[in-house]
Amino acid sequence: MSENVTSVYTTSKRIGLLGGMSAASSQLYYAELCRLTQAERGGLSSPDLLLRSLDFAPLEAWMAAGNWEAIADTLSREACQLQAAGAEVLALATNTMHNVAEQIETVIDVPFVHIADATAAALNAAGSKIPGLIGTQFTMEQAFYLDRLRNQGLDPLVPAASARSVINDIIFGELCKGIVLEESADAFIKAATELAFDGADSLILGCTEVCMLLNEDNTPLPVFDTTAIHCEAILKAAWDC
Repeated sequence: MSENVTSVYTTSKRIGLLGGMSAASSQLYYAELCRLTQAERGGLSSPDLLLRSLDFAPLEAWMAAGNWEAIADTLSREACQLQAAGAEVLALATNTMHNVAEQIETVIDVPFVHIADATAAALNAAGSKIPGLIGTQFTMEQAFYLDRLRNQGLDPLVPAASARSVINDIIFGELCKGIVLEESADAFIKAATELAFDGADSLILGCTEVCMLLNEDNTPLPVFDTTAIHCEAILKAAWDC
């Protein structure tokens, strides 16, 4: 092994990624992590990564039933297994499952890269203080995400209740299955436009599949894509930079 290759590996921490929630978003994560690594390091570089892709069906059923304890137990166990397999930095490839991030952090001994913290840092760096938030109903309505943003000086806005329901149905009924429909994009664009009218100065794509429908070109607000932001933060933690 050449000295150059050795130096790359000794300056990288192995990433442990909990994915499969959904499979569509995990594909986006892997592609983005590979793209960023290749862009930064060149050549044939790719991320030093362990991916645990879980079956989303039972997790989604527990989520719908409000059984977050079962989800926390499952993801905590899987996080420990990733750490035992050699992961030195851990991340959840999903926004909504960060509802159990605190439980996961209590059982691991390696850094955990929180998606909301990375997003808040990006918003603050850009000077955005009133972000609109589009994600699952859990993310748009529950304190685990909104309070995390508020605690870092942000004042997030969410769509009206009727729009939140439509958005949630599209995420789970279409995007998580890799289905992209023009009429669904129109519904998301309408929600983003209404958030801008309500005073939002930016837009958080607060579900890792939302970037399949929304981007800088079809929304009236600066877009903060949590998938891309999280991937950058994960690599920064792995590369100690």
